[in-house]
Amino acid sequence: MNKINKQLKKEAIITVILYLIYFVWWYSFAYGLGDVDPKDYKYILGLPEWFFYSCILGFLMITTLLWISIKLFFKEVDLKIYEKNIGREEWKK
Repeated sequence: MNKINKQLKKEAIITVILYLIYFVWWYSFAYGLGDVDPKDYKYILGLPEWFFYSCILGFLMITTLLWISIKLFFKEVDLKIYEKNIGREEWKK
């Protein structure tokens, strides 16, 4: 039981860290490069540079990081063990 709790906590921490990485990436490019006069925008593939880096490249980056993280760190956990050990009354609390 303790092993399962450690695994679940590890997965939750990894998830929060990945979300924070994505948010910082997105915010930095969206508001860093996008905080100029639209006349001065640079374009990549017809999209403003800030949009390309924050939304397109950021999406590809976080998708890759998530895939790698899931393959390396996440494990299948059978939650039916909780039902057997704790009982249904504890789930309702």
